[in-house]
Amino acid sequence: MSSLLLAALGGLALGAAFPPLGWWPGALVAVALLWWALRPDHAGWNALAGLVFGCVFFLPHLWWANLATEEAPWIALSVLEASFLALFGAAWTWVRRGITVLLRGGRVPSGAGWWAAVAFAWLFTGVEELRAQVPFGGFPWARLAWSMVDVPLGRAAWLGSSVLVTFGVCLAGLGLAGAVRALSVRPLTRRSAGRAAAAVAIAAAVVVGPAALPLPADPDAGTVTSGDGVPVHDAGQGTAEDGVLVAGAVQGNVDDPGEGVFGFRPELFGNHITGTHELAGDLAGQLDIVLWPEDSSGIDPRTDPGEAAALDAAAEAAGAPILVGSQEYPETGGRYNTALLWEAGQGVTQRYAKQRPAPFGEYIPWRPVVRLLSDQVDRVTTDMLPGGEPAVMEVPAEASGGPGATVPVATVICFEVAYDDIVRDAVGRGAQVLVVPTNNAPFGWTSESTQQLAMTRMQAMTTGRAAVQVSTVGVSGVVAPDGTLVAATELFTHDTFAARLPLRTTLTPAVLAGPWPGWIAAGGAGLLVAAGIAAGVVSRVRGRRRRT
Repeated sequence: MSSLLLAALGGLALGAAFPPLGWWPGALVAVALLWWALRPDHAGWNALAGLVFGCVFFLPHLWWANLATEEAPWIALSVLEASFLALFGAAWTWVRRGITVLLRGGRVPSGAGWWAAVAFAWLFTGVEELRAQVPFGGFPWARLAWSMVDVPLGRAAWLGSSVLVTFGVCLAGLGLAGAVRALSVRPLTRRSAGRAAAAVAIAAAVVVGPAALPLPADPDAGTVTSGDGVPVHDAGQGTAEDGVLVAGAVQGNVDDPGEGVFGFRPELFGNHITGTHELAGDLAGQLDIVLWPEDSSGIDPRTDPGEAAALDAAAEAAGAPILVGSQEYPETGGRYNTALLWEAGQGVTQRYAKQRPAPFGEYIPWRPVVRLLSDQVDRVTTDMLPGGEPAVMEVPAEASGGPGATVPVATVICFEVAYDDIVRDAVGRGAQVLVVPTNNAPFGWTSESTQQLAMTRMQAMTTGRAAVQVSTVGVSGVVAPDGTLVAATELFTHDTFAARLPLRTTLTPAVLAGPWPGWIAAGGAGLLVAAGIAAGVVSRVRGRRRRT
């Protein structure tokens, strides 16, 4: 039972590493506790320990899903994600047992070794990558990496994306475990003390070493200038390679609606129109684009003459196109979650539809079957369809670049910021800035929006691009290319701001590597498991032969 207690404590420690607490060492402690919890040489028991670890972590971490839906979907999602930790627990048993057979003639050691640490970290990273891909396109929320945005280790994303950061968290946590084990030996000897010091040194090097990586940084990032009230934030324009994009952003807000903004759409649209005119009153002619959040118009403005006229007037006043979040209902059924570029007098000139709708939140897989488990599936009355185009728009930038100037911008909608491949693809296609329009209203006063902002910050580091997260009700934020959080708004407040975003064309090693870090992590984990099982089978066969 002590292993289950350790697993539960590990889940609690991991939860502390993420918002709202944001105590990042908790992630290292969690890895160490999970290592100790999985010491028994029993796959079934370790699967149970992994499940306990996962449930204790995911249930509170994903509490916002309960607020947005009901208890059954929240519990189902949490247990589904925790099941990957159960898989990890069983797989680690097989890997450790099999490799031990190959290296040590069949004796399963209780202590740590370099081979065990690397194998554990690789396997965990591979299982996390699997969780980010399956089922239904995966759910990469709560990667270990997202907890590291304020730590030098987070900068390793520039080199190998979130995959490398998670691997580093595991190694550092296992260094902590090794140090504690060395110090627990009685009597304490100079040799064991030296081992503890070496383990701590390795962990510290993993955590601090990425500070030396050459991420684009500007010491003046965060400088604020303003006219009569709208702040203009410098998002590291000293790192610009191709000029700047001046973007205004509107967080329109509604009073806390509890279950989202769907009953408040006219008010929400009006608040964003008002915010755009606030920007225009201070920065007319100085903006290249005005950013609105996901679902900020509520309906397709192309189908509503009143909305279209209001958007025209607002864009004309600001002297810039507006990126509008909308819902589009094709005649063939279903709906698209879209970002529309609205230009005065022209209407929609570009469109992006969300590629990766959230299962059970925006569409219901296996609806007839799932309805048998919970009638909450009927809260999603119209399933969202996946878009088929990359998340890139060519945005007019005449205020900064002159007549005819355009800038490729990544328009990654809401949860898509958690998917490395969508962001990487947009930047690989030329995007020089990241924009993340999101609607956090269904999640109330939970930490969902700050969890998401951490992902936006790490994607900025991964790609070397400045970013703006713009939300209906908060938290919105401006991020420099090195992940520095330049500015952030509060939840459920009306806010307008602008940012001078550096335009960058250099592709980071993480972008150039493409999907390879994830493939190596998942493929290597699969090989470890296969080798472990095979070695175990060979060992049992040899044992039977010796007995006969």
